[in-house]
Amino acid sequence: GGLVIGAFFMATDMVTIPITKGGQIIFAVGAGAWTALIRLKGGYPEGVCYAILFMNMLVPMIDRLTYPVRYGAVLPEKKSSGQA
Repeated sequence: GGLVIGAFFMATDMVTIPITKGGQIIFAVGAGAWTALIRLKGGYPEGVCYAILFMNMLVPMIDRLTYPVRYGAVLPEKKSSGQA
């Protein structure tokens, strides 16, 4: 019961999931992997809530990694190592 509630209501909360589709996929796979790890290796039978909380901590990093570059934006140039 807790797995279904966590998967359909808690993990899909619009406030706490990443913005992009790629980020949402990373979030879902990570939450599923953490849930499986907690349930198989840990002593806690219902690891959904902890998996979602852990993935919520990673949402800013996931958003930063998967945020698309705006069309026409000029990216900053990388500094050269000084070799000519």
